[in-house]
Amino acid sequence: MSQPETKHLPTVLAEHTRDMSGQVVAVTGTTSGTGYVCARELARLGARVFLLNRPSARATAALERLREEVPGGAFEAIACDLQDFESVRAAAAAVRDATDRLDVLCNNAGVMALPDQATKDGYDVQMQTNVLSHFLLTKELFPLLKQSGDGRVVNHTSMARLGPPLEARYFGKNGGDLGGDGDDGDNAAFNSPRWARYHQTKLANAVFTYDLKQRFERAGLSNLKALLAHPGLAATSLQVTTAETGGMDLSSGFMSQAQSAEDGATGILRACADPAAKSGDFYGPERWTGFPDKITPEPELSDADNLRVHWEGCEAAVGPFAI
Repeated sequence: MSQPETKHLPTVLAEHTRDMSGQVVAVTGTTSGTGYVCARELARLGARVFLLNRPSARATAALERLREEVPGGAFEAIACDLQDFESVRAAAAAVRDATDRLDVLCNNAGVMALPDQATKDGYDVQMQTNVLSHFLLTKELFPLLKQSGDGRVVNHTSMARLGPPLEARYFGKNGGDLGGDGDDGDNAAFNSPRWARYHQTKLANAVFTYDLKQRFERAGLSNLKALLAHPGLAATSLQVTTAETGGMDLSSGFMSQAQSAEDGATGILRACADPAAKSGDFYGPERWTGFPDKITPEPELSDADNLRVHWEGCEAAVGPFAI
């Protein structure tokens, strides 16, 4: 899948970022795509960047490539498998050992439309990777975020957030028993249980943001911001991985509309580095592609029932998160 032309990244870097010298950042999922671009550009802005990835040859190669592209960049690799709560806790401990402050936590990593399978912890592989482990990571790193004068939790959603409300069963130990995989036709039409599970995770990422915003405000934590971004339709390895398991047809005309991975990363870059960002700001193209404007969040993203289902489901999985 060839990369489309990058159109918006230069403008975002020139007009919507700040000097990040002295800032400490952690980004999940930096081996390719939006996470890789985000880590690279934040390092170029001067940030010290923790790269949180599952150990693999891809992760090693990405670290080497980042160091080549950003000579002198402050990159530190931390082993973090989002499909394993024990690994996430160990990763958070490693970050706590390495720094006494965290300025930005970018919960970027995600998987899409994977088969109906359970992780070793018993949860749906998409829900644990995209939602539960990021909730756990945020909880474990919260003491470091509180030490920042401008602490930011940046979550990554997608257009797949649009749809039915959150359901508690997707947050439980029901991996492998959440509707199966669907047939080729349903998957090609994005109308199968795989995509229903993915929708739940992307809505949950957005709901997490607005719950954090409210909780920060109630606790009087004016130094903390919760921000949200979405990449639109971007050409990344996310689609390739999904296609390999039968979840997407890469030969369809749909992907021909995609923007580059670099433009897909511009929303999270604004959330991480825009000096004008305020808690609750949501950056991304208005629809599938385009400049990462500040967009209006749908009412569902702060709906009381959605907030309750998400927070209760996450705490049941990984323990209480007191703010």
